[in-house]
Amino acid sequence: LGPLVGAIDQGTSSTRFLVFNAETAELLSHHQVEIKQEFPREGWVEQDPKEILNSVYECVEKTCEKMNELNINIANIRAIGVTNQRETTVVWDKTTGEPLYNAIVWLDLRTQSTVERLLKRIPGKNKTFSKFKTGLPLSTYFSAVKLRWLLDNVEEIRKAVEDGRAMFGTIDSWLIWVCTCGTNGGIHCTDVTNASRTMLFNIHSLEWDPELCQFFDIPMEILPNVRSSSEIYGLMKICPSRESGALTGVPISGCLGDQHAALVGQMCFQDGQAKNTYGTGCFLLCNTGQKSVFSEHGLITTIAYKMGKDKPAFYALEGSVAIAGAVVRWLRDNLGIAKTSQEVEQLAAEVGTSYGCYFVPAFSGLYAPYWEPSARGIICGLTQFTNKNHIAFAALEAVCFQTREILDAMNKDCGIPLSQLQVDGGMTNNKILMQLQSDILCIPVVKPSMPETTALGAAMAAGAAEGVGVWSLNPGDLTAVTCERFEPQINPEESEYRYARWKQAVMKSMGWESSESPSNG
Repeated sequence: LGPLVGAIDQGTSSTRFLVFNAETAELLSHHQVEIKQEFPREGWVEQDPKEILNSVYECVEKTCEKMNELNINIANIRAIGVTNQRETTVVWDKTTGEPLYNAIVWLDLRTQSTVERLLKRIPGKNKTFSKFKTGLPLSTYFSAVKLRWLLDNVEEIRKAVEDGRAMFGTIDSWLIWVCTCGTNGGIHCTDVTNASRTMLFNIHSLEWDPELCQFFDIPMEILPNVRSSSEIYGLMKICPSRESGALTGVPISGCLGDQHAALVGQMCFQDGQAKNTYGTGCFLLCNTGQKSVFSEHGLITTIAYKMGKDKPAFYALEGSVAIAGAVVRWLRDNLGIAKTSQEVEQLAAEVGTSYGCYFVPAFSGLYAPYWEPSARGIICGLTQFTNKNHIAFAALEAVCFQTREILDAMNKDCGIPLSQLQVDGGMTNNKILMQLQSDILCIPVVKPSMPETTALGAAMAAGAAEGVGVWSLNPGDLTAVTCERFEPQINPEESEYRYARWKQAVMKSMGWESSESPSNG
């Protein structure tokens, strides 16, 4: 075997470590651990940063054990890439290395009142006031408002900031800092893609923006250094007594937010290439080249990647949907209508229709293209005939309808409709979902046979970094990927009718919550 590259993929619902062959892009070994989400109050979503860290160690350890069983030499791992759930916010103490509060997850809604308070300070309460600097609307989704909430509400964090002990970071920063020795000179950095999700970053100058930091009243000294997505940040340090201690000294040289990593892993390096990832949420990204394009239809502008210190930044338009795979997890864990995610798929397959039932899973309000924080989840069109099978089917349909909404917006913004959709992420193993998606979009859906494109993207960035150089990103050197295609099988009229009904249901989900209403917290 030639050189290998590892990737830490820390997502919202699970952590994985994967090892790829840098020459063939083949996945050799991996391990996955599910992560607990805590819901301490209605609308709050937290995770324990220590649990996240331990899950990374466990995945690395178990993967190394599997590699030994396969007689693959761990010493051939030349670099490690990191990819992560974006926007999720951690503040820790740099002297003790301890988190000062749980991580506030991107889906969390506690900051709605923070958002409304900040809106009052903007002339005309304009949600898009920073759109041309950050590419983002003011929303509970992005890190700056979460950090503002922590500074306002957590005494330990306020005190640590005053004493100069506090460090802020998204998950990538937390992992890289700890893995490069933490309190003993750990590297406090992030990459441009993760920085572009904080609402504190100017996506043109590629620097933290002093005016935005002032607006949110965030001290700039707690922010990480911003680097490219592909360069050596530091060297891995793991306890030598572990199997994975063999990775000590391996450079960590790739870092991308998970959706950006999937864009790279799907080889979308050309202007106009797009991919849709089905994870906890659903994210459609379209590469717009070296120019930033601003949406007229509710999409956000983000940095796609920057593949090296001296390389240019590429931009993307993004349609973000908060709840996709999470709706299946909700049917499993909250309603208990199935014991596994696979069983939800089976329930849906048994009926093959939602029988006029529509499910809008606006658990965290609506993201793109509406940006409507007051929306909440609804299931409508229920009759005495409706059963759990129909609800399971409606949940899968919801994922597809939400994708259609962001695809419609993308087509309007780009002017050139996509002729097919490249997809990846855990839910794409669900064949019913993929067929349904093709039927609802009326275009083919194309899925690579190796679904771990997010980790692949992080591995590519790490392996291509200067000083590592084991992975070539030249278009001629990229391996052709085998794919599975799903073609539309229903007539477009039926598809349009169902989509119109879905839009009616979305309208009914809006305007449900206001932060003035007494909370049941």
